[in-house]
Amino acid sequence: MPRAFVTGITGQDGYYLSKLLLSKGYEVFGLVRGQNNPKIDFLREELPEVKILTGDLMDTSSLIRALAAAQPDEFYNLGAISFVAYSWENASLTTDVTAKGVLNALEATRIHAGDDISKVRFYQASSSEMFGKVQEVPQSESTLLWPRSPYGVAKVFGHYMTINYRESYGMHASSGVLFNHESPMRGPEFVTRKISMAVAKIALGQQKTVSLGNLDAKRDWGFAGDYVDAMWRMLQQPTGDDYVISTGETHEVREYLDVAFNHVGISDWEKHVEQNPAFFRPAEVDLLVGDATKARETLGWSPTVSFPELVAMMVDADLARLQA
Repeated sequence: MPRAFVTGITGQDGYYLSKLLLSKGYEVFGLVRGQNNPKIDFLREELPEVKILTGDLMDTSSLIRALAAAQPDEFYNLGAISFVAYSWENASLTTDVTAKGVLNALEATRIHAGDDISKVRFYQASSSEMFGKVQEVPQSESTLLWPRSPYGVAKVFGHYMTINYRESYGMHASSGVLFNHESPMRGPEFVTRKISMAVAKIALGQQKTVSLGNLDAKRDWGFAGDYVDAMWRMLQQPTGDDYVISTGETHEVREYLDVAFNHVGISDWEKHVEQNPAFFRPAEVDLLVGDATKARETLGWSPTVSFPELVAMMVDADLARLQA
């Protein structure tokens, strides 16, 4: 039975990845920072097979202890402060967790593996936010990185540190440069879930308007369940590498609104949407669209859920939650 160790297991990707690994017969160990995490009860209820270990990405010794307990074949580092807007409010903490946390995870893995450096295969969750002020369209593995947020800068550090450990120590370490990926498990602070929840409430007469930021921002949105499959495929390759994971399609926030409201029979959605300058980023990322050719050709990966299907899935899930 293969064994996997997952940080950020209480997040969206941790949930879908754990489900995938369990379905493949893995023994899954999840790292949680303290026993007071409000999502632990949900994790235990939804995925009781997951074995919970305590530790902190900012504490290398705790990671080494957790790895000793889990004895994993694969380490998926999904843990981060992942809300871009918050990274401006607390750039220091974002850097400690999202940047230095990767270094701590890599170093703990190296120490745990000892002389057998290939003992543990390592996955780092990189991000399309690293491209920031995009230098070419679409963005691929060779595109120059130009992050435009403290979060993006932190992710760049983790990305290059993963490459450095691969090249310096021969570690089987891969980075997945994942473009925006959503699901009904997405946190309510993210724009896609903020919209799906608002649309559901408006459709049920529980809310009249939703306040948003830049409606012209363009993103490459896919389904999180598809993207965790790509993570797993990376660690099944003979050597570590970097892969862009994306749909190759770009959609404005306006398009997301259009599909979401039309799904519940509301065509004149403009009267339900307000733009608030408070939700605009200090430095906007205007256009993200990925080129996942390498992932398709090397990993045999491709997305299975279309943009309209993804939006409908999220709206329907929030409608069901509210009606329940």
